[in-house]
Parts: sequence; C-alpha cells; structure tokens
Amino acid sequence: MKRSIRVLLFLIIVFLSVSESFQTYAQVKWAVGGRFGLSIGSGGGGSSAGLQLGPMGEVMFNKNMAVQSELNINTQPGTPIEWANTFKYFFDVPGSNIKPYADAGMGLWFFTGGPFFGIRFGGGALFQVAPNLYIPADLQLGPVFYSRQTFSFFGGSTSTSETFFFFAITSGIRYEIPTY
Repeated sequence: MKRSIRVLLFLIIVFLSVSESFQTYAQVKWAVGGRFGLSIGSGGGGSSAGLQLGPMGEVMFNKNMAVQSELNINTQPGTPIEWANTFKYFFDVPGSNIKPYADAGMGLWFFTGGPFFGIRFGGGALFQVAPNLYIPADLQLGPVFYSRQTFSFFGGSTSTSETFFFFAITSGIRYEIPTY
C-alpha cells in the first residue's frame, strides 16, 4: 500500500513538472521574414557596394532575448553569400510600439576560395505596422577573415590571410508567429 502511494506521488510530481515545462516552452515565440538593403565590402585593395537580400528566422526565448539565423545573398563581385547567426537583446521602451535591439554573432561567408569566418555586430529597431507584423531598420558591420592563394610562375603557391570589412543597412518584413 505504501509503495503504491509513493509511486502515485512520484507520477504526479513527474506529470506536474512535465506540464510546467510545456507551459514554459509555449512561451517561446518564432518569427520569420526577409531583408533587403545595401551592403558594402572593403578590403584586399578594393571595395564594392551591392544589394543584400535573404530570408531570416528567429526564436524569442525571453521577452528581451532572441537568437536569429539568416541567409544573405549579396550582389558584389563573386556573389558573396552569408549564413549569419546572432544573439539579440531587445531594450524595453515603455508605451511604445518600437522595439530597439542590439545584436552580435558570427557567420560563414561563401565566395570564391571557400567558406570564411566573419564576426558581426549591429543593432536596429522593429517598427510595428500591424499585429505581429514589423518593419525592421537594421545596421550590421564586422570583419570577415579569409585567405588568398597566389601561384608563382616558377611553381609553388603561397597563402596569405587577409581581412575585409562589411557594412550593411537593411530593412524588410518580419512576422511573429502567434502562440495559442
């Protein structure tokens, strides 16, 4: 009899803890969208400007914190593609529909010569235009580290490590998927 009461109490505790974790999980919000804007790259003896566009996805696991992943295609020479992942912190502005934020993260850049590593910093604001619909104004910048292979006429090759700096000003659309 005592053993069955202990088992019943254990099952109730497990059920309540699992139920509580599902309620916490339900507070996680997702957002999807896209971005479009101007990108500038400078380094290696030159610079270029182009358009940047691509999809994004974001998970908000707290009222003020989120993790975002995006895939950006740039129109500069070599068509650089960036897969960026950032951590966002939203600042509280009481009584406002504007959500300012700061973010930092890293990305992989794919262009001639292989994938390269980049660090990004930035921020911006989300302007609410309808329930769950926002227009972002975003600024991103940071270095991208890459290596260049040069070949000699007499045989052999050398590899040099270089850095270019990117700067992007974008806007777009962002939709927060409602949780029920």
